[in-house]
Amino acid sequence: MGEEKKGFFGRLKEGLTKTRDNIVHSMDSVFGGFSNIDDDFYEELEEILITGDIGVKAAEEILEKLKSQVKENHIKEPAACKAYLIENIKEQMQIGETAYDFEKEQSVVLVIGVNGVGKTTTVGKLAGQLKNQGRKVLIAAADTFRAAAGEQLTEWAGRAGVDIIGGVEGADPASVIYDALHAAKARNADVLLCDTAGRLHNKKNLMEELKKIDRIVGKEFPNAHRENLIVLDGTTGQNALQQAREFSEVTDATGIILTKLDGTAKGGIAVAIQSELQLPVKYIGVGEKIEDLQKFDAGQFVDALFDVREENEDE
Repeated sequence: MGEEKKGFFGRLKEGLTKTRDNIVHSMDSVFGGFSNIDDDFYEELEEILITGDIGVKAAEEILEKLKSQVKENHIKEPAACKAYLIENIKEQMQIGETAYDFEKEQSVVLVIGVNGVGKTTTVGKLAGQLKNQGRKVLIAAADTFRAAAGEQLTEWAGRAGVDIIGGVEGADPASVIYDALHAAKARNADVLLCDTAGRLHNKKNLMEELKKIDRIVGKEFPNAHRENLIVLDGTTGQNALQQAREFSEVTDATGIILTKLDGTAKGGIAVAIQSELQLPVKYIGVGEKIEDLQKFDAGQFVDALFDVREENEDE
């Protein structure tokens, strides 16, 4: 386990403190407070999971599995359920082998999300991380509606040491993408990261714009690996789930980036999104620095949430 990853685990654990207070402490009182495993016990657990933003669907699936494990293993003690419950939550969040293929292939990554969720910052951080992996990265500043977006992104690009195309307020987003695709081909870039405008209140316009961008990428760069990542603000809980649902109606989403998980009590939303929408959470953010955005690791996330000590932590 690298130093950076280890440091991130510590920050993640700290960042999930409020979520832990929200979910885990209530759970522990159920594990400790019940002497039998009965319907009331399961009901209490389900309520805690749902109020902890884990979502109805995930809560039901997690508990169905727990019930069959209790039967199979003849578990009598409520406290003995905890380890199974933790494993079941991890299982709900596995993201599959191919989630990060785009990092190794020539790819076009659209980063989508409403303003204020940390979208532009996320593009900057991703650019920095991919560059550190030795990839040649180009950024397209196609969020041309928000005055500060271009400047902000230019600053991040400078910090990450990558080139940026666009960034002029009021320019046509699709033409920025068009220019960026040509630049990416000419410069032989590995990854083209596109910051797009986030407007959900006018879904029709957004839909048209994303379709247009989609057509341009398909035409100009047909062989590129495509990735559409939706950025959501973890502090908004069920609202984030609703946004993910609406964005996945207008675009072929491939994954989620969940930001601002530090200091929110709603970190359970990571489980709900995955379960309700079958969309993997691919990255999570717990702070301002480039290394505060990391690939999502279900085991690490759930261990941090339940304050399970990482193996070899003290060695």
